[in-house]
Amino acid sequence: MKRNFGIILLGIFLVLCACRHNTPEKEMLPTVKTDTVRCFQNELHITYPGKVKAASDVDLAFRIAGPILRMPAESGAFVRKGELVAEIDPRDYEVQLSATEAEYKQIKAEAERVIELYRRNSVPVNDYDKAVSGLQQITAKYNAHKNALKDTRLLAPFDGYIQKKYFEKHETVGAGIPVVSMINLGYFEVGIDIPSSDYVRREHFKSFACTFDVFPDREFPLELVEITRKANLNQLYRVRLRLKADKESAIAAGMSVNVTIEYEPESVVLTSVPATALCEEDGKASVWVYDPVLQNVKQRPVKMVKLLKDGQAVVYDGLKAGDIVVSAGVHRLKEGMKVKVLKSVSPTNVGGLL
Repeated sequence: MKRNFGIILLGIFLVLCACRHNTPEKEMLPTVKTDTVRCFQNELHITYPGKVKAASDVDLAFRIAGPILRMPAESGAFVRKGELVAEIDPRDYEVQLSATEAEYKQIKAEAERVIELYRRNSVPVNDYDKAVSGLQQITAKYNAHKNALKDTRLLAPFDGYIQKKYFEKHETVGAGIPVVSMINLGYFEVGIDIPSSDYVRREHFKSFACTFDVFPDREFPLELVEITRKANLNQLYRVRLRLKADKESAIAAGMSVNVTIEYEPESVVLTSVPATALCEEDGKASVWVYDPVLQNVKQRPVKMVKLLKDGQAVVYDGLKAGDIVVSAGVHRLKEGMKVKVLKSVSPTNVGGLL
């Protein structure tokens, strides 16, 4: 009896071992966190560091030649628009104008008499044409000499500072040779460098503004001057912006600024996903999209527009609102892999205690 009982126990043990060997082990699925793709409708903002510089560094020159009579403004002095910067001795030009003026008055009087006689049909057409031509020539000469005398005074074309003086009093200068260099204070220029991802969207740029560290509570509007068509050695495109001078703020060349570019979204639908959902390989971005029916993931390439301060990434071309993407555990996934989704915690159940 005992022998039969032992045989029965041995049989049961063998059956249990066989069953245990044939039962497949439960597959361990990786647990991932998911988020739902949302539509992004806000206007985009990009911020780049920039530097303020003098927008206009101009060399001023006389249109005529002669010895310098005086240069009242010293290097570093501030001059206003229309203020005298330098003056050439006007003596010779005054004599020249005086002689031309006398000649002009004589020829003008003779021409007017001939023209009046022509109206009365008392002189031939040939005399009339000569009188008109002679009056035009002396008038042009007279105006040129008046301008020459006026050009003996070199006036500031704008408010600014005398940066450098190339000549001193009593030195003779030629026409067109720079006498002084001036810095324009009417406006400044701000330069920034943008990558190709923003350069291709330049047509959507809406407005420009900048802030200074020394004026943290103020925003200064900017005007676009140009965007270079060729990238530099760092594959960046230079953007030149104009900053209008503000009399209330002591803005100076050399100051650092943060330039914000606001631009409208393109015609394509923009979406936002957590930045942690993005994978990058060979310079190309992608996300893992979760299929709730098949409970697996598939990799999908996307194009990122920019990263937001709240940890979201704005993307286009690849996602639509409502898609489910893996936002944590993306680096251990494979194409078509089944995953287990981490249940989201209710906002009212902090710590998952309930």
